Amino acid sequence: MWRLKIADGGGDPWLRTRNAHVGRQVWEFDAGADDPDALAAVEAARREFAAGRHRLKHSADRLMRIQFAKEKSLKFDLPAIKLEENEDVTEEAVSTSLKKAISRFSSLQAHDGHWPGDYGGPMFLMPGLNDDGGWGLHIEGPSTMFGSALTYVSLRILGEGPDSGDGAMEKGRMWCHCRMVYLPMCYIYGKRFVGRITPLILELRNELYKTPYSEIDWDSARNLCAKEDLYYPHPLIQDILWATLHKFVEPVMTHWPGNKLREKALNHVMQHVHYEDENTRYICIGPVNKGYNGSQLWDTAFAVQAIAATGLIDESASTLKLAHNYIKNSQVLDDCPGDLSYWYRHISKGAWPFSTADHGWPISDCTAEGLKAALLLSKISPEIVGEPVEVNRLYDAVNCLMSYMNDNGGFATYELTRSYAWLELINPAETFGDIVIDYPYVECTSAAIQALASFKKLYPGHRRKDVDNCINKAANYIESIQRSDGSWYGSWAVCFTYGTWFGVKALVAAGRTFKSSPAIRKACDFLMSKELSFGGWGESYLSCQDQVYTNLEGKRAHAVNTGWAMLTLIDAGQAERDPTPLHRAAKVLINLQSEDGEFPQQEIMGVFNKNCMISYSQYRDIFPVWALGEYRCRVLGAGKK
Repeated sequence: MWRLKIADGGGDPWLRTRNAHVGRQVWEFDAGADDPDALAAVEAARREFAAGRHRLKHSADRLMRIQFAKEKSLKFDLPAIKLEENEDVTEEAVSTSLKKAISRFSSLQAHDGHWPGDYGGPMFLMPGLNDDGGWGLHIEGPSTMFGSALTYVSLRILGEGPDSGDGAMEKGRMWCHCRMVYLPMCYIYGKRFVGRITPLILELRNELYKTPYSEIDWDSARNLCAKEDLYYPHPLIQDILWATLHKFVEPVMTHWPGNKLREKALNHVMQHVHYEDENTRYICIGPVNKGYNGSQLWDTAFAVQAIAATGLIDESASTLKLAHNYIKNSQVLDDCPGDLSYWYRHISKGAWPFSTADHGWPISDCTAEGLKAALLLSKISPEIVGEPVEVNRLYDAVNCLMSYMNDNGGFATYELTRSYAWLELINPAETFGDIVIDYPYVECTSAAIQALASFKKLYPGHRRKDVDNCINKAANYIESIQRSDGSWYGSWAVCFTYGTWFGVKALVAAGRTFKSSPAIRKACDFLMSKELSFGGWGESYLSCQDQVYTNLEGKRAHAVNTGWAMLTLIDAGQAERDPTPLHRAAKVLINLQSEDGEFPQQEIMGVFNKNCMISYSQYRDIFPVWALGEYRCRVLGAGKK
């Protein structure tokens, strides 16, 4: 039986850590497990997932929930709330729903303060079989050649036979993610490394190719791509470039003196590989060059803001205190060693990472959300949530955050935008879009504005001119990238509801209002045009890849999209104009809630590089709680005298 272990290095002296492995989550198999109830629950969950895997493809963290239920003896005594069609949403109903949700969500928090979960979705992290016998690029996508071949080979390496599985087998200036993928790839290529040809390799050559392996014309195959996989067709210039390198440059590099130059280059590459390993405690940036480390800090920062928005601070004290500890323990306290320009690294002192301090890669929006959560918690009594983050560490975070701003006012992810968009002409990954450089995004830019605006309120004397300039310039950038229909394209989640939430929050934080800002008015009109007839919003991942707003099949509401849209409209003052859409959306969320207080696992909500979807396991609870919390306090006026 598999068990989840949290913040545990297992006593392994080779595992390195800065903070006692805080945030580390590892599954270990317990061959001696003998609890009949737990074993029966796991088997029932396995059968349930297998029976419905073509309908609901997420793991929904079933095993973790079984384990936590056993360890924490969960009890829920609040009544289930279901509102009839003509029944009004009351403050009592919302409060009961929120208390149930927070109680359940708190029970899923790990002892080190974060919320563990399945950060999966892409087929190279955790594949899911489609009903046509193939595998897609992600668990909800249609089958592709890339996904099917890679997963098939993985299963064969793991010991599956060609017909096993109930017949399933039968059927530098680049962005840092791009750099870290191509560093090891170019080293392997330059070394002309060939693995040992085993019997399994020979079998796979027969199983995967229609043409006998020895007869394949690799020159002509170089530029071929299955139509199912082709999202970003490469231009003619790539065909010319790769053919030139192969025909003319490669012969020079394999003979003296060219081979000496290649040897020097490969040594340089390996230095950078070692630097990445050492500075991430061998976790590496992920998710392509290694399975990703999770979204621990990101989820925890959002969770703090969501719970605080409900006004139910006293009831959530222990949860917030644990989360506060995680946020404090996850801040990056130093820059990477050496000459950062030589290693193509940005400053990191004061930043927050996406997952853990051991992972260590600082990110602009994670730094902003970590800072927002830290500032929010600093306003609550230390007796409730613990001591606040030290002021100098907040100053470091602000310094690092402002250093991410590009000349155009936009914020990219891990570093400044270092080169030009035309480099996408040499993007060889026909499955992904916009991977070669680090582009500015509405999400990163908005998060920075929000964090700096929050910081300015508490520390108005610290670098006031720099902070104001950064906010104003970034807000102008946000307005400049708004689409003609009033939306913003979300690059890291699905999609226009997400991007528009960030766009509006940025402008409100920068001082704009519905009355003063045409951009905010257009954004509200856009969201209202996408509201479902019965209330709420439900957006498909197809919006991301097609870049056109697409409803979920059957025009169903999604708890997460509905949460984002509600938060946007509340910030934009919808309650003062016409609260009816907010009342309808609140009713949708309350009626989606299950008896144990959770919100349902629905369709996938995360994305990267336009075409690959990824699961954010905690969003299903975080954003409905956040939206209902804001609705309770700012629309219904709970707690106001």
